[in-house]
Amino acid sequence: MLEATVRYILDLGAPVMMPIFITLFGLVLKQGMARSLRAGLTVGVGFVAIGLVVGLLIGVVGPRSMAFASVLGLKLDVLDVGWPMGAAVSFASPISAALIPSVFVLNVILVATRVTRTVDVDLWNYWHFIYTGALIHAATHSIVLGVVGACITAFIVFKLADWTAPAIEHHFGLPGISLPHTESVNWAPLMYALERIERRIPGLSKLEIRPETIRGRLGIMGEPIFMGAALGALIGALGGISLWREHRYGAWFKEVSTLAVTMAAVLIVLPKVVAILMEGLIPVSEGAREYLRKRLPGHDLFIGLDAAVVFGHPANMAVALLCVPIMLVVAVLLPGNRLLPFADLATLPCFVLWAVAASRGNMVRGLVNAILVMVPILWIGTSLGPLTTELAHTAGVRPEATTQLASQYQEWSALDLGSHILPWIVLNLFQPGTPGFWRALAVGVIYAGAWYWVRGEMRAQYRNEIDELGGTNDIDETDEDS
Repeated sequence: MLEATVRYILDLGAPVMMPIFITLFGLVLKQGMARSLRAGLTVGVGFVAIGLVVGLLIGVVGPRSMAFASVLGLKLDVLDVGWPMGAAVSFASPISAALIPSVFVLNVILVATRVTRTVDVDLWNYWHFIYTGALIHAATHSIVLGVVGACITAFIVFKLADWTAPAIEHHFGLPGISLPHTESVNWAPLMYALERIERRIPGLSKLEIRPETIRGRLGIMGEPIFMGAALGALIGALGGISLWREHRYGAWFKEVSTLAVTMAAVLIVLPKVVAILMEGLIPVSEGAREYLRKRLPGHDLFIGLDAAVVFGHPANMAVALLCVPIMLVVAVLLPGNRLLPFADLATLPCFVLWAVAASRGNMVRGLVNAILVMVPILWIGTSLGPLTTELAHTAGVRPEATTQLASQYQEWSALDLGSHILPWIVLNLFQPGTPGFWRALAVGVIYAGAWYWVRGEMRAQYRNEIDELGGTNDIDETDEDS
């Protein structure tokens, strides 16, 4: 009964689940039926609109990237079939029905006891935590270890979301919001550590290119619409190399111009649809904070959302689009990589998010950070291929978006799954005595050390803005020590 209920709710999808959850949340916070329902429906509209824009991005970037991959002659034997397969095998796992309420209850307990401040309302993306549990269950055949591993991952992600919330407010302009989005936020400590190192490198520390700088120097040509067009034309030209070689210049021009206009549209439309989403969330967020101020003085909370709400930041999109061809080249040259980037190339804005945010929109250091993070993503994606393929076969899941191509490969994985560094660490630490255990232990020590080293970066990065506002209640000493 529990499993059937959970699956029914999940099948409704985020555009339906989120309005229901936000409406109920608003009623609990005594916002009134009319205001709560309007907020919920507005959030649902925002999610539908974001889905349409991201779907457009996936539909045009994927095929062009694959065409460029064929030009490079990539002969890799693990196919990137995209994040939807990861979500599908997670929800199809035998322990998913137990993990969703487990993580939800954990979140409530952590917030009630003031251990964390993030209320993760993005139930759809609980699949990130379930994926950890599903991997551990498949590797150890232990449901208990799977549940414990998933809850450990969730706890760390909630703490990371708390720690990075000031950047969401001061850099992205979304107060009261955090991003407990595993494959994004789990890179934040390493990205801030890299940024701290790069600030001390002569030459690199002085290089600075931001979207506003480009607009200032190039005028109208530096606006997001023209940046999107230029980057889209670049990807289209690379993907259409074979057409040029075949002297099909008309078809080549169509490829280039189509992608140029599409990318221009994405960079213009995405921030606007995110604004619709925030129109619904802000009243609920403000109501939640006021509600808690009365009952838990001095304890503000953050509403946890999908990282898609900040994809549209111009610097993030520009770096992500530049990384599409770079990722393919890195995949060719990287020793030990077997993963062929494909479906998730269009979702690179998710993976490079904190590479850019750590540099506060400096596209030079953001691009350097993004390129460096590609290496572990490819290695982890390759490493998780066998278990992910096993989960897919067990659940009878086929990567529907790429079925014809996927049939040519014996193993499936995804760049998105490769971006799950925390689940990879937890998975391998739950298998002592294996070679993966010692690798994960080493990476875990480095990860923890990097986070401890940069724990005060949020306060340092946004001190001036906070002082101007005359308060520090979004960045306190507890956050620094987390």
